[in-house]
Amino acid sequence: MKLDWKEYLQKMVNVTMLENYGMTYDTKSQAPLYEIVFKTGKLIGEYEDGLLLEATREQQQIKIFIPHHSIKCVEIFNV
Repeated sequence: MKLDWKEYLQKMVNVTMLENYGMTYDTKSQAPLYEIVFKTGKLIGEYEDGLLLEATREQQQIKIFIPHHSIKCVEIFNV
């Protein structure tokens, strides 16, 4: 199935990445922690090979390109 992403332009999305675990270290338990990796932002572009999000990080506007093959799941808000 192909999704028409144009229908969701300007909507907030939360993308869970296929490579969905990042590792950090918990100093309290002295053990590694695995965190789900996701990207959140406004969907501002859809292309043949991926999605373009816009987000604010550390008081700066950034753009995030996510290739389709890296997407595991997408939550779309305010549909």
